[in-house]
Amino acid sequence: MKTSERNKVLTIAIIVILLGSSLGSFVSAFDTQVVTESKGSHQASSNVYSLLILTPTIFKNELQPLVKHKNAHGMSTKLVTLPEVYHQMYWYGRDDAEKIKYFIKTAVEEWGITYVLLVGGRSSQFLPTWYCPVRYVSMVDDWDVGYLSDLYFADIYDKNGNFSSWDSDGDGLYGEWYMDENAQDVNMDLTPDVAVGRLPCRSEREVRVMIKKIITYETTVYNQPWFSTMLVVAGDTYPETGNANWTGFEGEYYGDRAIENMTGFTATRLYTSDQTFTDKKDVIRQFRNGWGFVYFVGHGSPKQWGNNAPNGTEFIQGPNSNDMGKFWNKDKLPVCVVSGCHNSQFDVCLRRLFNNVTRWRQEYVPECWSERIIREPSGGSICCIGCTGLGFTKEDKTSFKGGINELEGAFFHAYGQDHVTVLGDTWSAAVTWYAQTYPVDWNSPGLGDSWIDAKVIQSWALFGDPSLQIGGFPQ
Repeated sequence: MKTSERNKVLTIAIIVILLGSSLGSFVSAFDTQVVTESKGSHQASSNVYSLLILTPTIFKNELQPLVKHKNAHGMSTKLVTLPEVYHQMYWYGRDDAEKIKYFIKTAVEEWGITYVLLVGGRSSQFLPTWYCPVRYVSMVDDWDVGYLSDLYFADIYDKNGNFSSWDSDGDGLYGEWYMDENAQDVNMDLTPDVAVGRLPCRSEREVRVMIKKIITYETTVYNQPWFSTMLVVAGDTYPETGNANWTGFEGEYYGDRAIENMTGFTATRLYTSDQTFTDKKDVIRQFRNGWGFVYFVGHGSPKQWGNNAPNGTEFIQGPNSNDMGKFWNKDKLPVCVVSGCHNSQFDVCLRRLFNNVTRWRQEYVPECWSERIIREPSGGSICCIGCTGLGFTKEDKTSFKGGINELEGAFFHAYGQDHVTVLGDTWSAAVTWYAQTYPVDWNSPGLGDSWIDAKVIQSWALFGDPSLQIGGFPQ
């Protein structure tokens, strides 16, 4: 045997020994093969667990009531701390985010995981540090130099069943697709293989608030009359004064379509066209009644949301992130979908107050709009789905088809027409429908229709428990 061959054998032997010692309590569940590059069937032969919770150690104790609650209601749950993930995935993944993705892949194949809850947001207002890692997508335009995507953690496999790194050129940048250029990272199918949600909590107190809301919701909401109601807030998203093709009141049109999909729900409309939405006070007053679903259709920023009066005569401000404590809807918590740019941009921080550009973009707030509404202890929402970057619509596309409003409509269709009642499944169904309806042409130039379609689904984040039973468990 040549020296080089002996070295190879020795190296392999050492790796096996180290892996065997590091698996600890996981070895019986994951067996001896930690990660495989591809399988004919991705799902485990039996579902050992349905929900995987990944959390930093600091939040572990706060999450125990949720684990107990889920297991008691037939949602078999496994909590794993991030240090355990990194230890087990030592030989896999180039950074912590990729190690987490490899761990999720293994959990799908060995445990039969269906839902993944990531716990943790930013850990500092002044340093670029995170309780739970994130993935930035390098799709650059004249506003976003990159944006957060939790779909990265859900899209485990490519169309051939292989691990999808989102980095096909291997340069450590993910989802690269620059303006006026062809994509550098290609052939992502962008469909979820698991349903991923995040609680972007920044403190133990926020975790306790969110866990209490989830448990209370699932154990008290069933058959409550207020749940079968829906609130839609909208206006003239694209006034015709800006483009002759922008006819009608787009936000209200998509609001009506959402209502049509929600069979059995009584809807209330707050629209700028009939002056039921003239000020944020109109929204705050109605929000207090409690709703099963709330749909905001308009324009946003990390701090604000609103929409135009007819023909753009003025911009009507809706509730901003400082107003969530005025809702007072207590335990009558809606599923919230917010349509607007950057409402779910959860990397905002106070440090950005000192930069002229980020201050103007309102990225200086300590938490984004969607974070604030889900963690409000006196009410708010049970979850929120929105955009971490620019929320492109059909008006931004040459084809004049698709866009974020179509994706949101698919969510309401999944629940109201297809009777998909688990939150993560409705999110997955909507993303999958959009990816299949508007397939991405990776050979087209940046800022074209396919570029927009990729960003629409990559930036659509679910803040909340993906295993949440919408409407609660029967009691």
